[in-house]
Amino acid sequence: MRDRNFLIENNAKPIWHPMAHPAEMRAQPPRIIMKGEGIFVTDIEGRTVLDSVGGLWNVNLGYSCDPIKKAIADQLGELPYYSGFRGTSTGPSIELAFELTEWFKLEGMVRAFFTSGGSDSVETALRLARQYWKIRGQRDRTKFLALKQGYHGTHFGGASVNGNANFRRNYEPLLAGVFHIPAPWTYRNPFGETDPARLAELCAAALEDEIAFQGADTIAAFIMEPVLGAGGVIVPPDSFMRLVREICNRHEILLISDEVVTGFGRTGAWSGARLWGVKPDMMTIAKAITSGYFPLGATLINDRIADAFESDETAFGSIGHGYTYSGHPVGCAAGLAALAETKRLQLDANAATCGEALAHELARLKSRHELIGDVRSKGLMAAIELVSDRASKKAANKKTMARVAAGAYEAGVMVRVSGNNIILSPPLILTPSDVTRIAEGISAGLSAA
Repeated sequence: MRDRNFLIENNAKPIWHPMAHPAEMRAQPPRIIMKGEGIFVTDIEGRTVLDSVGGLWNVNLGYSCDPIKKAIADQLGELPYYSGFRGTSTGPSIELAFELTEWFKLEGMVRAFFTSGGSDSVETALRLARQYWKIRGQRDRTKFLALKQGYHGTHFGGASVNGNANFRRNYEPLLAGVFHIPAPWTYRNPFGETDPARLAELCAAALEDEIAFQGADTIAAFIMEPVLGAGGVIVPPDSFMRLVREICNRHEILLISDEVVTGFGRTGAWSGARLWGVKPDMMTIAKAITSGYFPLGATLINDRIADAFESDETAFGSIGHGYTYSGHPVGCAAGLAALAETKRLQLDANAATCGEALAHELARLKSRHELIGDVRSKGLMAAIELVSDRASKKAANKKTMARVAAGAYEAGVMVRVSGNNIILSPPLILTPSDVTRIAEGISAGLSAA
Protein backbone atom coordinates (compact mmCIF):
# COMPACT_ATOMS: atom_id res chain seq x y z
CA MET A 1 0.00 0.00 0.00
CA ARG A 2 1.18 3.55 -0.71
CA ASP A 3 2.20 5.76 2.18
CA ARG A 4 0.00 7.72 4.59
CA ASN A 5 0.51 11.06 2.83
CA PHE A 6 -0.66 9.61 -0.50
CA LEU A 7 -3.85 8.20 1.09
CA ILE A 8 -4.70 11.49 2.82
CA GLU A 9 -3.97 13.54 -0.31
CA ASN A 10 -6.17 11.34 -2.54
CA ASN A 11 -8.99 10.72 -0.06
CA ALA A 12 -12.40 11.31 -1.75
CA LYS A 13 -10.77 12.49 -4.98
CA PRO A 14 -10.56 9.58 -7.48
CA ILE A 15 -13.24 7.71 -5.50
CA TRP A 16 -16.97 8.44 -5.22
CA HIS A 17 -18.53 7.20 -1.98
CA PRO A 18 -21.88 5.42 -1.76
CA MET A 19 -24.74 7.30 -0.10
CA ALA A 20 -22.88 10.63 -0.11
CA HIS A 21 -22.69 13.86 -2.11
CA PRO A 22 -19.34 13.87 -3.99
CA ALA A 23 -18.88 17.61 -3.40
CA GLU A 24 -19.40 17.19 0.35
CA MET A 25 -16.89 14.36 0.49
CA ARG A 26 -14.27 16.44 -1.31
CA ALA A 27 -14.91 19.43 0.96
CA GLN A 28 -14.92 17.31 4.13
CA PRO A 29 -12.99 14.10 3.42
CA PRO A 30 -14.23 11.01 5.29
CA ARG A 31 -12.28 9.18 7.95
CA ILE A 32 -9.79 6.64 6.66
CA ILE A 33 -10.09 3.36 8.55
CA MET A 34 -6.91 1.31 8.46
CA LYS A 35 -7.28 -1.52 10.96
CA GLY A 36 -9.88 -3.58 12.78
CA GLU A 37 -9.49 -5.77 15.84
CA GLY A 38 -12.27 -7.29 17.91
CA ILE A 39 -15.01 -4.65 18.03
CA PHE A 40 -12.60 -1.76 17.46
CA VAL A 41 -11.35 0.06 14.36
CA THR A 42 -8.32 2.33 14.04
CA ASP A 43 -8.08 5.30 11.67
CA ILE A 44 -5.11 6.64 9.75
CA GLU A 45 -4.30 9.06 12.59
CA GLY A 46 -3.94 6.13 14.98
CA ARG A 47 -7.16 6.76 16.91
CA THR A 48 -8.94 3.55 17.99
CA VAL A 49 -12.70 3.63 18.56
CA LEU A 50 -15.44 1.14 19.38
CA ASP A 51 -17.35 0.41 16.18
CA SER A 52 -21.00 0.64 17.19
CA VAL A 53 -21.95 0.49 13.49
CA GLY A 54 -20.55 -3.01 12.95
CA GLY A 55 -19.21 -2.03 9.52
CA LEU A 56 -22.67 -1.66 7.97
CA TRP A 57 -24.92 -3.89 10.11
CA ASN A 58 -22.79 -6.86 9.06
CA VAL A 59 -19.62 -7.48 11.09
CA ASN A 60 -21.44 -9.61 13.66
CA LEU A 61 -18.32 -11.56 14.62
CA GLY A 62 -16.02 -8.54 14.89
CA TYR A 63 -12.80 -7.99 13.00
CA SER A 64 -10.66 -10.80 14.44
CA CYS A 65 -12.52 -13.96 13.49
CA ASP A 66 -9.63 -16.23 12.54
CA PRO A 67 -11.76 -19.21 11.40
CA ILE A 68 -13.27 -17.08 8.61
CA LYS A 69 -9.88 -15.72 7.57
CA LYS A 70 -8.43 -19.22 7.48
CA ALA A 71 -11.38 -20.57 5.48
CA ILE A 72 -10.89 -17.81 2.90
CA ALA A 73 -7.14 -18.42 2.65
CA ASP A 74 -7.57 -22.20 2.37
CA GLN A 75 -10.23 -21.90 -0.32
CA LEU A 76 -8.10 -19.44 -2.32
CA GLY A 77 -5.41 -22.09 -2.36
CA GLU A 78 -7.82 -24.85 -3.36
CA LEU A 79 -10.15 -23.13 -5.87
CA PRO A 80 -10.30 -19.32 -5.96
CA TYR A 81 -13.29 -19.19 -8.34
CA TYR A 82 -15.56 -21.16 -10.58
CA SER A 83 -18.91 -20.33 -12.14
CA GLY A 84 -22.12 -21.58 -10.59
CA PHE A 85 -24.07 -21.33 -13.85
CA ARG A 86 -25.76 -24.46 -15.19
CA GLY A 87 -23.46 -27.36 -15.66
CA THR A 88 -21.10 -26.69 -12.74
CA SER A 89 -21.21 -26.52 -8.94
CA THR A 90 -18.51 -26.06 -6.34
CA GLY A 91 -18.17 -27.97 -3.08
CA PRO A 92 -18.54 -24.96 -0.76
CA SER A 93 -21.71 -23.76 -2.52
CA ILE A 94 -23.38 -27.15 -2.17
CA GLU A 95 -22.46 -27.35 1.50
CA LEU A 96 -23.53 -23.80 2.32
CA ALA A 97 -26.89 -24.19 0.56
CA PHE A 98 -27.52 -27.26 2.72
CA GLU A 99 -26.50 -25.41 5.91
CA LEU A 100 -28.74 -22.44 5.11
CA THR A 101 -31.83 -24.56 4.50
CA GLU A 102 -31.13 -26.38 7.77
CA TRP A 103 -30.57 -23.05 9.60
CA PHE A 104 -33.88 -21.63 8.37
CA LYS A 105 -35.91 -24.84 8.40
CA LEU A 106 -38.31 -23.38 10.99
CA GLU A 107 -39.11 -20.57 8.54
CA GLY A 108 -39.89 -23.18 5.89
CA MET A 109 -36.96 -22.48 3.57
CA VAL A 110 -35.92 -25.38 1.31
CA ARG A 111 -33.78 -23.85 -1.49
CA ALA A 112 -31.04 -21.20 -1.76
CA PHE A 113 -30.18 -19.02 -4.76
CA PHE A 114 -26.79 -17.37 -4.22
CA THR A 115 -26.10 -13.70 -4.94
CA SER A 116 -23.35 -11.15 -4.37
CA GLY A 117 -25.16 -9.20 -1.63
CA GLY A 118 -28.40 -7.82 -0.26
CA SER A 119 -29.50 -5.72 -3.23
CA ASP A 120 -28.95 -8.72 -5.50
CA SER A 121 -30.96 -10.91 -3.13
CA VAL A 122 -33.93 -8.53 -3.20
CA GLU A 123 -33.75 -8.23 -6.99
CA THR A 124 -33.77 -12.03 -7.22
CA ALA A 125 -36.79 -12.34 -4.92
CA LEU A 126 -38.79 -9.80 -6.93
CA ARG A 127 -37.94 -11.53 -10.21
CA LEU A 128 -38.78 -14.97 -8.88
CA ALA A 129 -42.08 -13.71 -7.48
CA ARG A 130 -43.21 -12.49 -10.88
CA GLN A 131 -41.94 -15.65 -12.54
CA TYR A 132 -43.79 -17.84 -10.02
CA TRP A 133 -47.11 -16.35 -11.03
CA LYS A 134 -46.33 -16.80 -14.73
CA ILE A 135 -45.70 -20.49 -14.03
CA ARG A 136 -49.01 -20.60 -12.16
CA GLY A 137 -50.81 -19.04 -15.14
CA GLN A 138 -51.72 -15.83 -13.27
CA ARG A 139 -49.71 -13.45 -15.42
CA ASP A 140 -51.47 -10.29 -14.24
CA ARG A 141 -49.81 -10.71 -10.84
CA THR A 142 -46.93 -8.29 -11.43
CA LYS A 143 -47.38 -5.62 -8.72
CA PHE A 144 -45.55 -5.28 -5.43
CA LEU A 145 -46.62 -3.85 -2.08
CA ALA A 146 -44.19 -2.54 0.54
CA LEU A 147 -43.92 -0.33 3.62
CA LYS A 148 -43.10 3.34 3.70
CA GLN A 149 -39.72 3.83 5.43
CA GLY A 150 -38.66 0.36 4.29
CA TYR A 151 -35.24 -0.16 2.70
CA HIS A 152 -34.52 -2.90 0.19
CA GLY A 153 -31.28 -2.00 -1.55
CA THR A 154 -30.24 0.03 -4.55
CA HIS A 155 -31.07 -1.89 -7.74
CA PHE A 156 -34.01 -0.57 -9.71
CA GLY A 157 -36.29 -3.23 -8.28
CA GLY A 158 -35.10 -2.69 -4.72
CA ALA A 159 -35.17 1.09 -5.06
CA SER A 160 -38.73 0.83 -6.36
CA VAL A 161 -39.98 -1.07 -3.32
CA ASN A 162 -37.98 1.22 -1.00
CA GLY A 163 -40.26 3.44 1.03
CA ASN A 164 -37.91 6.39 1.53
CA ALA A 165 -37.76 9.24 -0.98
CA ASN A 166 -34.03 9.75 -0.29
CA PHE A 167 -33.28 6.56 -2.20
CA ARG A 168 -35.86 7.13 -4.93
CA ARG A 169 -36.24 10.74 -6.04
CA ASN A 170 -33.02 11.16 -8.04
CA TYR A 171 -33.60 7.90 -9.96
CA GLU A 172 -37.28 8.13 -10.86
CA PRO A 173 -39.19 6.94 -12.79
CA LEU A 174 -38.68 3.58 -11.14
CA LEU A 175 -40.40 0.23 -11.57
CA ALA A 176 -44.10 0.59 -12.33
CA GLY A 177 -46.67 -1.22 -10.23
CA VAL A 178 -45.22 -0.66 -6.75
CA PHE A 179 -47.42 0.70 -3.96
CA HIS A 180 -46.68 1.55 -0.33
CA ILE A 181 -48.65 1.49 2.91
CA PRO A 182 -47.86 3.30 6.19
CA ALA A 183 -45.25 1.71 8.42
CA PRO A 184 -46.40 0.75 11.95
CA TRP A 185 -44.27 3.48 13.56
CA THR A 186 -45.66 4.69 16.85
CA TYR A 187 -43.55 7.89 16.90
CA ARG A 188 -44.59 9.14 13.46
CA ASN A 189 -47.63 7.81 11.57
CA PRO A 190 -50.52 9.35 9.60
CA PHE A 191 -53.10 8.10 12.09
CA GLY A 192 -51.74 9.94 15.13
CA GLU A 193 -51.87 6.57 16.91
CA THR A 194 -49.47 5.69 19.73
CA ASP A 195 -51.00 2.40 20.88
CA PRO A 196 -48.93 -0.34 19.17
CA ALA A 197 -51.71 -2.94 18.87
CA ARG A 198 -54.18 -0.42 17.45
CA LEU A 199 -51.57 0.95 15.05
CA ALA A 200 -50.85 -2.57 13.76
CA GLU A 201 -54.57 -2.98 13.03
CA LEU A 202 -54.74 0.38 11.22
CA CYS A 203 -51.73 -0.42 9.03
CA ALA A 204 -53.12 -3.88 8.30
CA ALA A 205 -56.41 -2.26 7.31
CA ALA A 206 -54.50 0.08 4.97
CA LEU A 207 -52.92 -3.00 3.39
CA GLU A 208 -56.32 -4.60 2.92
CA ASP A 209 -57.63 -1.38 1.37
CA GLU A 210 -54.73 -1.16 -1.09
CA ILE A 211 -55.18 -4.79 -2.10
CA ALA A 212 -58.88 -4.18 -2.72
CA PHE A 213 -58.08 -1.08 -4.79
CA GLN A 214 -55.35 -2.71 -6.90
CA GLY A 215 -57.06 -6.09 -7.17
CA ALA A 216 -55.53 -9.04 -5.36
CA ASP A 217 -55.17 -10.91 -8.66
CA THR A 218 -52.70 -8.23 -9.86
CA ILE A 219 -50.32 -8.41 -6.87
CA ALA A 220 -47.29 -10.70 -6.91
CA ALA A 221 -45.83 -10.09 -3.46
CA PHE A 222 -45.59 -7.97 -0.33
CA ILE A 223 -42.02 -7.28 0.85
CA MET A 224 -41.05 -6.07 4.32
CA GLU A 225 -38.20 -5.96 6.79
CA PRO A 226 -39.31 -7.62 10.05
CA VAL A 227 -37.64 -4.67 11.80
CA LEU A 228 -37.10 -1.69 9.50
CA GLY A 229 -33.39 -0.86 9.50
CA ALA A 230 -32.14 2.08 7.42
CA GLY A 231 -35.54 3.77 7.74
CA GLY A 232 -34.78 4.38 11.41
CA VAL A 233 -34.95 1.04 13.25
CA ILE A 234 -38.74 1.00 13.30
CA VAL A 235 -39.83 -1.94 15.45
CA PRO A 236 -43.33 -3.07 14.44
CA PRO A 237 -45.84 -4.13 17.10
CA ASP A 238 -45.59 -7.85 17.91
CA SER A 239 -48.77 -8.62 15.98
CA PHE A 240 -48.04 -6.77 12.76
CA MET A 241 -46.09 -9.27 10.68
CA ARG A 242 -48.52 -12.02 11.65
CA LEU A 243 -51.41 -9.82 10.45
CA VAL A 244 -49.57 -9.28 7.16
CA ARG A 245 -49.04 -13.03 6.76
CA GLU A 246 -52.75 -13.68 7.33
CA ILE A 247 -53.75 -11.05 4.77
CA CYS A 248 -51.26 -12.39 2.21
CA ASN A 249 -52.57 -15.92 2.76
CA ARG A 250 -56.15 -14.80 2.30
CA HIS A 251 -55.37 -13.10 -1.02
CA GLU A 252 -52.72 -15.62 -2.20
CA ILE A 253 -50.01 -12.94 -2.20
CA LEU A 254 -46.39 -14.02 -1.65
CA LEU A 255 -44.64 -12.65 1.44
CA ILE A 256 -40.96 -11.74 1.10
CA SER A 257 -39.13 -11.23 4.40
CA ASP A 258 -36.09 -9.00 3.83
CA GLU A 259 -33.63 -10.40 6.38
CA VAL A 260 -30.49 -8.73 5.03
CA VAL A 261 -30.09 -6.90 8.36
CA THR A 262 -32.17 -9.05 10.70
CA GLY A 263 -30.82 -12.46 9.65
CA PHE A 264 -28.37 -14.40 11.84
CA GLY A 265 -29.22 -13.08 15.27
CA ARG A 266 -29.23 -9.28 15.29
CA THR A 267 -32.78 -9.01 16.70
CA GLY A 268 -32.16 -11.68 19.34
CA ALA A 269 -33.59 -14.41 17.09
CA TRP A 270 -32.00 -16.18 14.12
CA SER A 271 -34.36 -14.30 11.80
CA GLY A 272 -36.85 -11.48 12.07
CA ALA A 273 -39.57 -13.77 10.73
CA ARG A 274 -38.83 -16.25 13.53
CA LEU A 275 -38.89 -13.40 16.04
CA TRP A 276 -42.50 -12.65 15.10
CA GLY A 277 -43.54 -16.29 14.53
CA VAL A 278 -44.05 -16.02 10.76
CA LYS A 279 -43.21 -18.32 7.84
CA PRO A 280 -42.56 -16.22 4.71
CA ASP A 281 -42.49 -17.49 1.14
CA MET A 282 -39.02 -16.08 0.48
CA MET A 283 -36.23 -14.59 2.57
CA THR A 284 -33.40 -12.35 1.43
CA ILE A 285 -30.10 -12.63 3.31
CA ALA A 286 -26.57 -11.19 3.04
CA LYS A 287 -24.35 -9.08 5.35
CA ALA A 288 -23.76 -11.33 8.39
CA ILE A 289 -23.71 -14.50 6.29
CA THR A 290 -19.92 -13.94 6.10
CA SER A 291 -19.72 -11.32 8.86
CA GLY A 292 -18.77 -8.90 6.07
CA TYR A 293 -15.52 -10.71 5.29
CA PHE A 294 -16.61 -11.53 1.72
CA PRO A 295 -19.48 -10.16 -0.47
CA LEU A 296 -22.17 -12.86 -0.47
CA GLY A 297 -25.94 -13.13 -0.26
CA ALA A 298 -28.78 -15.51 -1.00
CA THR A 299 -32.49 -15.62 -1.70
CA LEU A 300 -34.16 -18.45 0.21
CA ILE A 301 -37.29 -20.13 -1.11
CA ASN A 302 -40.05 -22.22 0.48
CA ASP A 303 -41.48 -25.47 -0.84
CA ARG A 304 -44.54 -23.76 -2.38
CA ILE A 305 -42.33 -21.82 -4.78
CA ALA A 306 -39.77 -24.57 -5.23
CA ASP A 307 -42.45 -27.10 -6.18
CA ALA A 308 -43.95 -24.75 -8.78
CA PHE A 309 -40.59 -24.26 -10.51
CA GLU A 310 -39.37 -27.84 -10.23
CA SER A 311 -42.59 -29.40 -11.52
CA ASP A 312 -42.91 -26.98 -14.45
CA GLU A 313 -42.36 -28.39 -17.94
CA THR A 314 -42.49 -25.12 -19.88
CA ALA A 315 -39.99 -22.33 -20.52
CA PHE A 316 -41.57 -20.29 -17.74
CA GLY A 317 -39.77 -22.42 -15.15
CA SER A 318 -36.30 -21.75 -16.52
CA ILE A 319 -34.38 -19.22 -14.41
CA GLY A 320 -32.86 -16.65 -16.76
CA HIS A 321 -31.24 -14.77 -13.91
CA GLY A 322 -27.99 -14.98 -11.98
CA TYR A 323 -24.66 -13.33 -11.21
CA THR A 324 -21.06 -14.03 -12.14
CA TYR A 325 -20.31 -14.48 -8.45
CA SER A 326 -23.40 -16.52 -7.52
CA GLY A 327 -22.15 -19.26 -5.18
CA HIS A 328 -18.57 -17.95 -5.22
CA PRO A 329 -16.52 -20.75 -3.62
CA VAL A 330 -14.44 -18.38 -1.47
CA GLY A 331 -17.55 -16.56 -0.28
CA CYS A 332 -19.31 -19.82 0.50
CA ALA A 333 -16.27 -21.09 2.43
CA ALA A 334 -16.35 -17.83 4.41
CA GLY A 335 -20.07 -18.34 4.99
CA LEU A 336 -19.61 -21.85 6.33
CA ALA A 337 -16.99 -20.64 8.81
CA ALA A 338 -19.09 -17.64 9.83
CA LEU A 339 -22.19 -19.77 10.46
CA ALA A 340 -20.20 -22.20 12.57
CA GLU A 341 -18.84 -19.39 14.73
CA THR A 342 -22.22 -17.66 14.91
CA LYS A 343 -23.80 -20.84 16.22
CA ARG A 344 -20.92 -21.71 18.57
CA LEU A 345 -20.99 -18.27 20.20
CA GLN A 346 -24.83 -18.22 20.36
CA LEU A 347 -24.89 -14.71 18.98
CA ASP A 348 -28.70 -14.60 18.96
CA ALA A 349 -28.78 -15.03 22.76
CA ASN A 350 -26.01 -12.49 23.26
CA ALA A 351 -27.81 -9.98 21.05
CA ALA A 352 -30.95 -10.43 23.14
CA THR A 353 -29.09 -10.01 26.46
CA CYS A 354 -26.94 -7.06 25.40
CA GLY A 355 -29.93 -5.60 23.56
CA GLU A 356 -31.82 -5.33 26.84
CA ALA A 357 -28.85 -3.53 28.38
CA LEU A 358 -28.65 -1.21 25.37
CA ALA A 359 -32.37 -0.38 25.57
CA HIS A 360 -31.91 0.50 29.25
CA GLU A 361 -28.96 2.78 28.49
CA LEU A 362 -30.81 4.51 25.66
CA ALA A 363 -33.78 5.20 27.92
CA ARG A 364 -31.38 6.81 30.41
CA LEU A 365 -29.88 8.95 27.67
CA LYS A 366 -33.35 10.15 26.64
CA SER A 367 -34.11 11.23 30.20
CA ARG A 368 -30.90 13.29 30.31
CA HIS A 369 -30.75 14.87 26.82
CA GLU A 370 -33.52 17.05 25.39
CA LEU A 371 -32.15 16.49 21.89
CA ILE A 372 -33.54 12.94 21.95
CA GLY A 373 -37.11 12.68 20.73
CA ASP A 374 -37.39 8.91 20.57
CA VAL A 375 -35.32 5.76 21.07
CA ARG A 376 -36.11 2.46 19.37
CA SER A 377 -34.38 -0.89 19.55
CA LYS A 378 -34.70 -4.63 19.13
CA GLY A 379 -31.76 -6.79 20.06
CA LEU A 380 -28.59 -5.07 18.87
CA MET A 381 -30.18 -2.75 16.34
CA ALA A 382 -31.17 0.65 17.65
CA ALA A 383 -31.91 4.23 16.67
CA ILE A 384 -31.78 7.48 18.60
CA GLU A 385 -33.99 10.04 16.85
CA LEU A 386 -32.83 13.61 17.49
CA VAL A 387 -35.19 16.59 17.40
CA SER A 388 -34.79 20.32 17.87
CA ASP A 389 -38.11 20.42 19.75
CA ARG A 390 -39.76 17.48 21.49
CA ALA A 391 -43.27 18.90 21.37
CA SER A 392 -43.34 19.44 17.60
CA LYS A 393 -40.97 16.53 16.84
CA LYS A 394 -39.06 18.78 14.45
CA ALA A 395 -36.05 16.88 13.18
CA ALA A 396 -32.59 17.97 14.27
CA ASN A 397 -30.63 19.59 11.45
CA LYS A 398 -27.64 18.23 9.59
CA LYS A 399 -25.08 20.30 11.50
CA THR A 400 -26.39 19.07 14.84
CA MET A 401 -26.20 15.46 13.68
CA ALA A 402 -22.62 15.97 12.50
CA ARG A 403 -21.61 17.51 15.84
CA VAL A 404 -23.09 14.59 17.78
CA ALA A 405 -21.27 12.04 15.60
CA ALA A 406 -17.99 13.96 15.85
CA GLY A 407 -18.33 14.31 19.62
CA ALA A 408 -19.01 10.59 20.03
CA TYR A 409 -15.98 9.77 17.87
CA GLU A 410 -13.77 12.02 19.99
CA ALA A 411 -15.08 10.10 23.00
CA GLY A 412 -14.08 6.80 21.38
CA VAL A 413 -17.28 5.57 19.71
CA MET A 414 -18.08 5.34 16.00
CA VAL A 415 -21.77 5.95 15.23
CA ARG A 416 -23.72 6.20 11.99
CA VAL A 417 -25.91 9.16 11.07
CA SER A 418 -28.99 8.54 8.91
CA GLY A 419 -31.18 11.61 8.53
CA ASN A 420 -31.94 12.74 12.07
CA ASN A 421 -31.21 9.29 13.51
CA ILE A 422 -28.13 7.91 15.20
CA ILE A 423 -28.08 4.26 14.10
CA LEU A 424 -26.44 1.57 16.24
CA SER A 425 -25.69 -1.92 14.95
CA PRO A 426 -22.58 -3.12 16.81
CA PRO A 427 -20.94 -6.53 16.44
CA LEU A 428 -22.92 -9.26 18.20
CA ILE A 429 -19.87 -10.28 20.26
CA LEU A 430 -20.49 -7.17 22.37
CA THR A 431 -20.34 -7.36 26.18
CA PRO A 432 -22.43 -5.41 28.73
CA SER A 433 -19.41 -3.22 29.53
CA ASP A 434 -19.12 -2.39 25.81
CA VAL A 435 -22.77 -1.30 25.87
CA THR A 436 -21.97 1.11 28.71
CA ARG A 437 -19.03 2.48 26.75
CA ILE A 438 -21.24 3.10 23.70
CA ALA A 439 -23.76 4.99 25.83
CA GLU A 440 -21.04 7.12 27.39
CA GLY A 441 -19.63 8.00 23.98
CA ILE A 442 -23.03 9.00 22.61
CA SER A 443 -23.75 11.03 25.75
CA ALA A 444 -20.50 12.93 25.17
CA GLY A 445 -21.55 13.58 21.57
CA LEU A 446 -24.96 14.86 22.64
CA SER A 447 -23.37 17.15 25.22
CA ALA A 448 -20.96 18.48 22.58
CA ALA A 449 -23.90 19.38 20.36
